[in-house]
Amino acid sequence: MTDTPGWASPSSSEPPRDDARPPADAPAAVPGPSAPPQDTAGRPGPAGAPRPGEQWGQQWGQQWGQQPPGGHRPYGWGAPASPKPGVIPLRPLSFGELLDGAVTTVRRHWRTVLALSLGLAVLSQAGSVVVNLLVKGKTGESTQTLRMLAGLPLELLLNVFATALLTIVVSRAVLGRSVTAGEAWRDARPRLLQLLGLTLLTALLGPGVILLGFAPMVGYGLAGQGSAAVTGLLSLLGLLTLPVAAWLWIRFSLAAPALMLEKQGVLTALSRSRRLVRGAWWRVLGITVLGYVLAFVVAMVVVVPAQLIGLLLGFEKLSRQGLPDAADQGVAMLLLLAVAGIIAGTFTTPFIAAVGVLVYIDQRIRREALDIELARAAGLPEHGGTGWGGGPGNPTSARR
Repeated sequence: MTDTPGWASPSSSEPPRDDARPPADAPAAVPGPSAPPQDTAGRPGPAGAPRPGEQWGQQWGQQWGQQPPGGHRPYGWGAPASPKPGVIPLRPLSFGELLDGAVTTVRRHWRTVLALSLGLAVLSQAGSVVVNLLVKGKTGESTQTLRMLAGLPLELLLNVFATALLTIVVSRAVLGRSVTAGEAWRDARPRLLQLLGLTLLTALLGPGVILLGFAPMVGYGLAGQGSAAVTGLLSLLGLLTLPVAAWLWIRFSLAAPALMLEKQGVLTALSRSRRLVRGAWWRVLGITVLGYVLAFVVAMVVVVPAQLIGLLLGFEKLSRQGLPDAADQGVAMLLLLAVAGIIAGTFTTPFIAAVGVLVYIDQRIRREALDIELARAAGLPEHGGTGWGGGPGNPTSARR
């Protein structure tokens, strides 16, 4: 039994199969006898003596006639076009193709994607406005901490819903299928509790490590000790936990797609993410950080002009340092920023979710030849697939 579960369709209740791919020890096909080389007149030439220029041609033909390990043929100039039933070509993806696939998913399936993300953004901003109104006019570090902690449970819960629903949408988009919000909810609902547990566990891993790292420094300060050398050493110890937290974040970043699409348990999904990220940590980090940076830029393009408009209209006062004073924000300013946050979240939330799912699919294509199974699931007849209704595949209808 292999250690790489097969692709489980979001609409299928069957567990992933281990026999989806041929066994690693299967004997390779033995090529048949080839015809002897011939000259330009069609006469057989001497055995083992290719004419000038034929050797390169034979090597080129052998290169394209043989199947490399992993089930992938080379691609590039002159290579056969990779099948593309949905938003990405079914082959290992570059940085640009991953980001383009995320944008294409939002653009091509905008009705479902934006409807889901808009509803989640409205709930998120409504909770933020309520919290800010409750602490309005109060200052101090305790108020800022209360504002952050009060909105954390809602943000965590909404993140679970966004991950679950948008993972279903993106996985269907890869196969060239569309899905309604109701269908996405029906497919994601059985996995919500497990996804909530996984989200809580992964959310506590990184901050937990950081908290343990800075705990000695905090305890030393509370004890009333004033040695600068000891304080600096303990601060350095706390800072060293930041790379560890980042390493854990990326190491388990693919656990949520694995849980949703492979119908795995929490611990199994964490193990799957660890295996998929192994050897590609820097690549996954680069793509993930780039996706978040692009989403942040888009959010700032929306939020900063809204804040400037609020300042011009007198919705917010400036402190002596020339910065907006959060304690003096009026209701009008809070509502204006909430509207800007809804607009920004409607577009950035599905983009970040799509990047995460596509990174997961790309890693499985690179390690497990998932593209072959995806082509079959998409109904491409050249890969032995069948249509969505169970009949012969129809690539034209699949490429919507």
